[in-house]
Amino acid sequence: MIKKGMWIEVEETVLLPNDRAENIPDETKHTPLKCWIRGNCLSNCELNDEVEVVTNAGRIVKGKVVDVEPGYYHSFGKYIGEIGNIGRQAKDIIK
Repeated sequence: MIKKGMWIEVEETVLLPNDRAENIPDETKHTPLKCWIRGNCLSNCELNDEVEVVTNAGRIVKGKVVDVEPGYYHSFGKYIGEIGNIGRQAKDIIK
């Protein structure tokens, strides 16, 4: 059980496929537009339940629970050799 007040992530469907713009690429035209929002749940719930959360900005959003106490995993990606010397090159140019 996920207790009221826990930090969770919900999935919200923003637009159904038939509500989306006609000029978007074919690859995305037939899929719903979704967003994932994190906040504190406003009631006890379980995974996949529809629940309201309050975000850190104070918004109340309703969505399907997809994660409990989600973390933040940031990356700048894999090393790219072509840009590995940019810092040194910039210093040489500035001198």
